[in-house]
Amino acid sequence: MLDNIVKEPLHGFAEETVEQRQFYDELISARAQVLALISRNLTDFGDKYPAETCLDGQYPLTENVEWTTSFWTGQLWLAWEMSGDEKFRHMAERHVRSFGLRIAGRVDTNTHDLGFLYTLSCVAAWRLTGNRQARGFSLLAAEALLERFHAKAKIIQAWGDLRDPEQAGRMIIDCNMNLPLLYWASEQSGDMRFAQAAYDHVSQAARYLIREDSSTYHTYYMDSLTGAPLYGNTQQGYADDSCWSRGQAWGIYGFTLSYLYTGDQALLEHAKRLANYFLNRLPKDGICHWDLALNGTDALRDSSAAAIAVCALLELSKQLPVIDAHRKSYEIAARHMMSSLTRSYLTRLEDKGTGLLNHSVYHYASNKGVDECSIWGDYFYVEALVRMTQSWKLYW
Repeated sequence: MLDNIVKEPLHGFAEETVEQRQFYDELISARAQVLALISRNLTDFGDKYPAETCLDGQYPLTENVEWTTSFWTGQLWLAWEMSGDEKFRHMAERHVRSFGLRIAGRVDTNTHDLGFLYTLSCVAAWRLTGNRQARGFSLLAAEALLERFHAKAKIIQAWGDLRDPEQAGRMIIDCNMNLPLLYWASEQSGDMRFAQAAYDHVSQAARYLIREDSSTYHTYYMDSLTGAPLYGNTQQGYADDSCWSRGQAWGIYGFTLSYLYTGDQALLEHAKRLANYFLNRLPKDGICHWDLALNGTDALRDSSAAAIAVCALLELSKQLPVIDAHRKSYEIAARHMMSSLTRSYLTRLEDKGTGLLNHSVYHYASNKGVDECSIWGDYFYVEALVRMTQSWKLYW
C-alpha cells in the first residue's frame, strides 16, 4: 500500500529559512562567479579533461577516460545555456566528437557509468542542438550499457569484466542515475529492451538496496546465474550497515528520474522515503557528513552529496502534486542547502583553484579525493544553480 510507504516523517523544514529576494540575489551573483570560473577552466583545461577530484585545489588533467569526464562537458552545456556564449558550445561539441571516438573504440567503457558519460555529453547535445551524430553515439553507448544487464538477476553490473565472478552480480545505488540513457534509447529507437532492462534494474534496486528504515546499501550482490539475492555491503561508506551520503542522494534523484520515464508511483514514493531519511540526518547548515551515520560528529562533510540532493529535491518536489504534504518542505530544504553551499563552499575567483565546490569526499577509506573539489560536485552545483534561476529542461 503506497499510503504507508514513507516510513519516516520529515522533521523540520516547515518554514522558510531564507528571505526569497536575498536568496535569489545570492544565486544571481553565484551565476556570474561560476561562469567566470568555468571560463577560466576552459582556457586552462584546453582539450583535456579534469580528473575525478582536485589535488590541493587543482584538477590534474587527463584524456577522455574514467567515469567522470562528462561532468565537465555537462558544465559547458549548462554554461552555454546560462550565458549564450558560443565558446562553451564549441568546446562541448569538440567533446562530443571525443565521446564518439571513445564509444566506437570501446575505450574505458567497461562500466555502468556509460549513463553518466553519454547523458551529459551526447544526449545533452542532441536535446540542445539536434546533433544527430551525438544521438548516434548515445545509442551506441546504450547498447554497450545493455550488454551489462544480467537477465537472471535482472540487474546491470556495476564494474568490471562481465565474466568476472567477483563482479558479475554487483549492483550499486549510483546506477539509478545511469538508467535515463536506457529509457531515452527506447524512446529514440522504439526498441523496448533498453527501457525494460532499466525498469527491471530499478525495481531490484528498490527491493534490495533500500533497507526497511529507508536508508540504502551502497552495493548489493546477486547470484548472476540463479538471480538469488546474496548480501549488501559498502564500497565507499563508513560501514556495511551505515548510509553513505552520496549514495542516498543518488537514490533520491535516480528513483525520481525513473518515475519520470515510467510513471510508476511506487518509484516516487521510494524517492520520498530516501529524501526524508537524508534530510532528517543533516547538520544545521544542511550540508551532510560523508556518511549519514556520522551526523552529530566532527566528520568531514561531502558537499557533492549535498549538491546532488539539491537537484534531486527540486525534481522530486516538481513531480509531487501541490497538495502533497512534503512538497513545500523539500523546496525549502533545497534552498537552505543551496544557500549554505553558495555562501560557504563555492570557490571564489581570487582563490585560483580549478574546482568550483570545495569540501567533497570521494573515497574516504583510500584517502582519495578527501576534502577536495570533485568534478561531479561541481556539475551538480551548476545544475542546481540553473534550475533555480531559469527555465531548464533535463539532460537526464
